[in-house]
Amino acid sequence: MSTSEVWSLSDFEISKYIGEGRFGKVYLAREKQSGYVVALKVIFKAKLQKYHFHAHLRREIEIQQSLDHPNVLRLFTWFHDEERVVLVLEYAARGELYKYVASLAGALAYCHKKQVIHRDIKPENLLIDIEGRLKIADFGWAARSNAKRHTLCGTIDYLAPEMVEKKAHDHAVDNWTLGILCYEFLYGSPPFEADEQDDTLRRIVRVDLAFPSSPCVSSEAKDLISKLLVKDSSKRLCLEDIMKHPWIKKNADPSGSCIKQKDVTRSKVKR
Repeated sequence: MSTSEVWSLSDFEISKYIGEGRFGKVYLAREKQSGYVVALKVIFKAKLQKYHFHAHLRREIEIQQSLDHPNVLRLFTWFHDEERVVLVLEYAARGELYKYVASLAGALAYCHKKQVIHRDIKPENLLIDIEGRLKIADFGWAARSNAKRHTLCGTIDYLAPEMVEKKAHDHAVDNWTLGILCYEFLYGSPPFEADEQDDTLRRIVRVDLAFPSSPCVSSEAKDLISKLLVKDSSKRLCLEDIMKHPWIKKNADPSGSCIKQKDVTRSKVKR
C-alpha cells in the first residue's frame, strides 16, 4: 500500500465497527484493489477543532509513520476529506495481552532508541496479530523524548509517580507501566487500584506495593516487578536489562512467543 497514492473511503469496503477513540471510530475494512485487510481509524475534524487537537494528531501521524518494528502497529498511510481524517492502520485483533512481556520490552526499547515515549501503554493499546505477535497501538499520547515532558496524560492506574506529581518525565514512564502490566497479568488487577481515584493516586506516589499470598507467584517475578516499580525513575530497570532478567529468560521467548503459564498457579486476568 503506497503512501504516495491519493486515497479515499471509496477505495475500501467497510466491514464492521471494532472500536472507538477520543475523536473517532475504528472500522475493519478491506482495500478493494488488493483485498488487503486493514483498520481504518476515522477521526472527525469537528472534534479536532473543538478540542484544538490538530497539532496532537499531526504528531501522532509523524511518530507512528516513522516507526518500523514487528511489535509496533504500522500506519500505512492517511488521507482526509471535508469531514474526516482517516488513518489506514495494520489490523490486529486483541488476544492474550499479558503473555508478551519480552516482546513489549523489546518494542519499547526500539521506540526509546527512536526517541519516542509512548506514555499510554495499557491493555487496550496492545494488540495481537494473526501470527501471534504483539503490536503496540495508539500513539495519540506519544511524544519525542529528546527533552523532558510535563504533560499529564495516560490512564490513572498506569501513571508513573512523576506524572502524578506533575514533574518532568522521560522514557522511564514506559518502564514503570511495563511493571504495572506484569503485576496485573499475574495478580488480576493493577497494583495500586483503589475504590477512589484520589486513593489510587496516593498509592502510586507512595509506591504502596504489596504482593498478595494468592495466587502463588515466583520470587523472580516479584523481583522484576519491584525493579520496575521504583519511584526514582533513574533507578528503574532499563528495558535492555529486562530481557536478561531470570524471570523473562525462564518464562518468555523474546522472539515473541507467549509467557508460559507455569509461573502462576491460577490467574484471573481482569479485562
